[in-house]
Amino acid sequence: MELMKERFAKLLLGEDMSGGGKGVSSAVALSNAITNLAASVFGEQEKLEPMAAERKARWKKEIDWLLSVTDYIVEFIPSQQKAKDGSNMEIMVTQQRRDLLMNIPALRKLDVMLLGTLDNFVSEQEFKYVSKHADDSEKGVQRNDKWWLPTVKVPPNGLSEEARQFLQKQKEAVNQVLKASMAINAQILSDMDIPDGYIESLPKNGRSSLGESVYRSITVEFFDPRQFLSYMDLSTEHKVLDLKDRIEASIVIWKRKMNQKDGKSSWGSAVSLEKRELFEERAETILLLLKQQFPGIPQSSLEISKIQYNRDVGLAVLESYSRVLETLANTVMSRIQDVLYADSLAQDPSLALLTRSPKLSSFPSPGEEPERLSSTVNTPTSMTLSDFMGWNLEPAEAEIKKSHSVTNLEADGGKVEDEKFFSKLTNINIRKFSYMDKIDLGGVKSPTARH
Repeated sequence: MELMKERFAKLLLGEDMSGGGKGVSSAVALSNAITNLAASVFGEQEKLEPMAAERKARWKKEIDWLLSVTDYIVEFIPSQQKAKDGSNMEIMVTQQRRDLLMNIPALRKLDVMLLGTLDNFVSEQEFKYVSKHADDSEKGVQRNDKWWLPTVKVPPNGLSEEARQFLQKQKEAVNQVLKASMAINAQILSDMDIPDGYIESLPKNGRSSLGESVYRSITVEFFDPRQFLSYMDLSTEHKVLDLKDRIEASIVIWKRKMNQKDGKSSWGSAVSLEKRELFEERAETILLLLKQQFPGIPQSSLEISKIQYNRDVGLAVLESYSRVLETLANTVMSRIQDVLYADSLAQDPSLALLTRSPKLSSFPSPGEEPERLSSTVNTPTSMTLSDFMGWNLEPAEAEIKKSHSVTNLEADGGKVEDEKFFSKLTNINIRKFSYMDKIDLGGVKSPTARH
């Protein structure tokens, strides 16, 4: 009880313990509370093993406290009531807001499935973890980009077929959780308003935002997005994030130009509407390809700005809850891939020599997962919305036996009802418009959504 009092006192004070009214808004305070709770609970998930009972109990209890706020975010809906004389009359009753009513139960289900997947590793496994400080003769295998984690040791001849199939089932189950949480998070971010401060900081045209060379590459007559990215310098995370920021800014600018019919407006466009639509569509394609190729980059300036200035408590809860589940799912997926990587090397040691050029997402810093969850401004990645949409640019880099089928979701527990859940979830959350459609400043949809 005392802990609950302390938590809600901090929320009411907006994290300003002086009580001087200089704290953040309720939405940001609640978002930070969920983020920080997840960081303290999930930040130590370095192995494929069930969460400690104490940590799991703490997560369930405190996330219930924070989500309870959404029970009181309601809207009026019409309902029928029977009068004493037998006649029916229409009255207005309260109901939890529709977006919360659909997404909170879905996220809770994803939460349970994710923790359940970790619980499936409770029995004795064929692989084991060896400390990174152990002698070289005792160490297992670990990818170079994961040097701070324990090494994975598998039998000399690799895992048995049964163990390998078990890992694949867990991977497929986690992949479904990852895609669903990613889709919800992307949708919630798109529903958030673009802050005026962000719009005011933008240049008045897409050419200034993108730079002359990038602008010319996008506006050429024959455009190939993959070829465009191959020519760009994407050697560091900073350069990838910078391109992502500029692309998103240009999309906002072009949407505003298409919505400003008055030629006297500073946002008016000298380029025809048809060409502007074409440029916007190309920019959105590049953005999706960037998300596919570099799923580990931080959130863009637009996304950070939306979260920071959002005042809708319901959207803040949905965004932060889906984000922490997305991050945990990505962590578990990475741990499973570590074991499969060690297994592949045990079967064919020559694979160690075939080191491909690593993507930026392959090189997180030590303690990456806690850092991603540490604050709302430095939130985790937007991940691969394009992966959820079925983009597949690098078939040669596909994981062993990669599959997105929901028919294998039973995850060693026979929970086949999850197939229906994901089918329903997809119908609820995935709409037929592009990622940037909700940067709507007047109602003009993107070309792909309009046709």
